[in-house]
Amino acid sequence: MPLIATTEPQGDLCIRTLAMPADTNANGDIFGGWLLSQMDIGGGVFASKVAKSRTVTVAIEAMNFRKPVFVGDLVSVHANLVRIGRTSVTAHLEAWVLRRKERQSILVTDGNFTYVSIDDDGHPRVIERDDPPISA
Repeated sequence: MPLIATTEPQGDLCIRTLAMPADTNANGDIFGGWLLSQMDIGGGVFASKVAKSRTVTVAIEAMNFRKPVFVGDLVSVHANLVRIGRTSVTAHLEAWVLRRKERQSILVTDGNFTYVSIDDDGHPRVIERDDPPISA
């Protein structure tokens, strides 16, 4: 999905957290894996809301690490629905930061995450759709 030409986050706010010193790599930079995990947590919240069930991550694609995240940045993950399949939900997730001395949010990372709806036994579960059937 191409970069959306906006300067503010769009979509559902799924998670907001603060980047802390414990989230850094050996060079003192916020670890990309930490940011990816925050996006996955937020996306899982969104997918479970859409599917009305437990969900598990099955694919992450088109990740773009656009800008660094620094200790003290307020990180927000926003989700936009891409598609609902028979058992899956794909969401475009964006991670935005608000830096201490800035007034405007900055898009730092985005990508598409796909989740599968599962039942209590961990088997794929058909997602019940709220939209009315299309008549021919």
